[in-house]
Amino acid sequence: MVENSPVNTVLLQFTAPAYECRDALSAAVQIGDSLWVANDESIHLERLLHQGVNTDNQPLYAAHTRFALHDYLQLPIAADAEDNEVDVEGLAYHEGFLWVVGSHSLKRSKPKTGKLASKGIERLGAIVPDPNRYLIARIPLTHVDGLPVLQAPGAHLPLHIDGNALMEALRDDPHIKPFLQIPGKDNGFDVEGLAVIGTRLFLGLRGPVLRGWAVLLEIECVEDDDDPTALKLVRIGEEDRPYRKHFLQLDGLGIRDLCVQGEDLLILAGPTMSLDGPVRVYRWQNGAKPDGESLIPRDVLEVVAEIPHGYGDDHAEGLCLFTQGNDATALLVVYDNAAQGRKRGEDGVLGDVFVFPSISSPLE
Repeated sequence: MVENSPVNTVLLQFTAPAYECRDALSAAVQIGDSLWVANDESIHLERLLHQGVNTDNQPLYAAHTRFALHDYLQLPIAADAEDNEVDVEGLAYHEGFLWVVGSHSLKRSKPKTGKLASKGIERLGAIVPDPNRYLIARIPLTHVDGLPVLQAPGAHLPLHIDGNALMEALRDDPHIKPFLQIPGKDNGFDVEGLAVIGTRLFLGLRGPVLRGWAVLLEIECVEDDDDPTALKLVRIGEEDRPYRKHFLQLDGLGIRDLCVQGEDLLILAGPTMSLDGPVRVYRWQNGAKPDGESLIPRDVLEVVAEIPHGYGDDHAEGLCLFTQGNDATALLVVYDNAAQGRKRGEDGVLGDVFVFPSISSPLE
């Protein structure tokens, strides 16, 4: 049965100076009794610890600690640079590593209302690259005094002003190439989902959506033998490409996040443009272990949750399996541009919990 409303909410509570984190949550992953989230306008990861339940019987995650990505990774834009961000859009944990992916997208400047129309039109024509956004990285996670902490150094695909090895390979791709020079919010290339199984990574694209088909990239990242702080891609695709492509018919929606449940991929999908609209979680059964490139029609995919969406706010962007106080098949959803009614006090925000049945056996 499809759930149209959450069965519970989770209170996430941040501390100064990171109160603003709650306004634009873009990714989440649960690791034991900790919850790790990211704000897509920062250069940090945020760790929250389970603190029982509050007076409203909501699971409470607080005791907030902030981790600066510059302390673990060699990012090309300095930490103190103006408008510095990584645009983290995906988090995943696997075998002692926390994986992080940036959007890989170009950004178009926003026009400022109340100014001269000519200035606003000029800003709409400005397209800006950000080398930090091309991040695909893993950071060791260890425990100190029983608490999960990141450990330097992390490793990532080498970054440069125009991207990384994946972007270089995609410049010759017949499906993706035309969209690499289009900003993410305009149906351009935009990574917004991450799932990890072993050395395989699944990157869900918010855009492009091609004639109603969403795109999922599969890559394999391994440590560079010559540099333990660098990752490299394995050529796993057709025509010796370092990626595989999977096309999924998601009712015209783009991919907003991913997570693995057994042998299945769970796909959070929503509008690719800056619009309010349907938000759903689809299950691609056995999608975590594809044999090759895929074309997955709509009738193969199961809708397991209809996620309520706001009107100008409450854009579901982060998805993870969630087990604290709920069935093992629960999902936690966190939101970008959180609605005012979702906020609690000056430092808290609610995420939503959805429960649905599992139909797969555990991943071997």
